[in-house]
Amino acid sequence: MTDNPCLTCGACCAYFRVSMYWGETSAHPNGTVPEHLTEPINPHYVAMRGTHTTQGAAKRCIALRGNVGEQTSCEIYAHRSSTCASVHAGDSQCAKARAAHHLPPIFNP
Repeated sequence: MTDNPCLTCGACCAYFRVSMYWGETSAHPNGTVPEHLTEPINPHYVAMRGTHTTQGAAKRCIALRGNVGEQTSCEIYAHRSSTCASVHAGDSQCAKARAAHHLPPIFNP
C-alpha cells in the first residue's frame, strides 16, 4: 500500500483545465500524452478531454479513474503532461482543488 494521498483524492483532475503545448502529445515524436485523449484549444495548445469547457461536477479528466475523495488513479500517470506533474500533494493548487470538492487540505510536514 502506498502513502500517496493522491490515490485517495483526484480533486485536481476534476477541477483544473489540464492544458499543455501540443508537442507533449503523441502527435509529436517525443510526446507522451496520448493525443486521442486531448482536444485542441488553439493551434499550439491542447487540453485533456473533460477539462477544457466543462464546469462543476461534470469537469473531470478523461484519464481519471475512480471517485474523487475516495480512490483514484491516472490511466496515463507515467505519460502525464508537465501540467499534471507540476501539481504536488499539499501545494496551493492541491489545496484549491480539494477545497472545491469539500476535502480538507493535505499538510506536508
